[in-house]
Amino acid sequence: MEINLSKITLRPYRISDVDDFLMYGGGNEKVTRFTRWNTFTSKQEVVSYINDYCIPHPYCRSICIDNRSIGFVIIMPRSGDDQCRADVGYALAAEYWGHGITTRAVKMAISGGLKEFPDVVRFQGLVELENKASQRVLEKVGFLKECVLRKYSFNKGETRDMVMYSLLSTDFMP
Repeated sequence: MEINLSKITLRPYRISDVDDFLMYGGGNEKVTRFTRWNTFTSKQEVVSYINDYCIPHPYCRSICIDNRSIGFVIIMPRSGDDQCRADVGYALAAEYWGHGITTRAVKMAISGGLKEFPDVVRFQGLVELENKASQRVLEKVGFLKECVLRKYSFNKGETRDMVMYSLLSTDFMP
């Protein structure tokens, strides 16, 4: 499958994305293996998640091709004394892996995040040590690997080692 990366867009979620979201956030545990949320099992769960979390979130965007949702990218700005940083997360439907889509979407999100959150000077991504593909995405975007945080996070019943990546607003994005 050939993907024209210039056709990738980011937009806020809509309730009409429920079936597409269920495709990657539902039945495919390859996609949700490393996410903080469990695999969704019903359309109603997805409707609630989109309505209660994605739509009101300051920067939760659907990654789209031809306006069809195939994944998401999220920027979570901190507040107070931590307003200088934001966490970045993403997931993509498995059938679109390996085409540079996530890398393109994260670059687009960082560019948008710099405009929407002017106090943010540090974007950071925490990736499970086993998730080599996600680490590669951040490296392609220009994030630097800072450290491995041993037994840092509990996800899906296990304590996990995490890799911390960062990109400063002054860093070059290739």
